[in-house]
This record gives sequence, C-alpha cells and structure tokens, in this order.
Amino acid sequence: MKTNGIIFIAAFLLMFAGGYFFFSQDNEKTDETKTEVNSTTEKAVDKVEEEATKTEVDESTVSANTEAFNNNSCVSCHAVSSLDIEGGVTGPDLSTAFEGVEGKHGVTLDSFLQKPTSAVMSGVIEGNPLSDKDRAEIIEMLNQASKK
Repeated sequence: MKTNGIIFIAAFLLMFAGGYFFFSQDNEKTDETKTEVNSTTEKAVDKVEEEATKTEVDESTVSANTEAFNNNSCVSCHAVSSLDIEGGVTGPDLSTAFEGVEGKHGVTLDSFLQKPTSAVMSGVIEGNPLSDKDRAEIIEMLNQASKK
C-alpha cells in the first residue's frame, strides 16, 4: 500500500510539472525550449520544402495579379482553386483563407501573414518575411478568391 502511495505522488508531481511546462501562460521560453522549437520548426520547414520541390507548378496558371503570391513561393505549397492557381498540396487551398483565417487562428489575415500562429508558417515567414506591399497584394488576391 505504501508503494502505491509513493507511485501516486511521484506520478502526480511528474504530471503537474509536465502540465506546468506545457501549458504555462508565461510567454518567455528558456534557451533550451527555443532551440527545441526551432529544431522542430526547421525539420517541418525542410519537409515542406522537400515536398514542394516534388510538386510541379504550372507557371502559366499564375496570372499577373498574383505576382507577390508567386514571387514569395506561396504557390510551392498552396493552391488557390477559385482563381485556377494550381500549386502545391502540402499546404491548404487558400480559396477561403481571406475569411477563414480569423476563425481558425484568431487573428486577421494581415496579422497572420506578419506573425503566423502555426508552426510551419512561423518558420517560413520568419526566414523570409513579406514586405508590406507583397502582403497587401496577397491579401487582395485572397479577398478576390473568396468572392468567386
């Protein structure tokens, strides 16, 4: 009986400590955690880039008004079927992103493109942030896509 009590207390302390580290509201991360997160993000980005190179993109389907979308390699992972843009299949189709991002991620599309809340996109945008002009063009393009 004594052993069961010790096991229970040890398990409780272990779970409490794990919960504290995983669900802490504190936004400051230790250097070790940052390194682990960066490593995981880099692996995810590498996987996305590897899959993107396997996906052939027909450049003729990308019209002139989607230049920022194409120049920033969005098309290597994302398609926009409502605009007939055939892109990669690694990321979701962005036809409804203009309206759907806020519901899914809790921020506006503009905010999401500045500081994404998903791990993969955080790594992508962090390594190659969008200019204000490109971000505005992409938002306008996705706005048009949502209306079709």
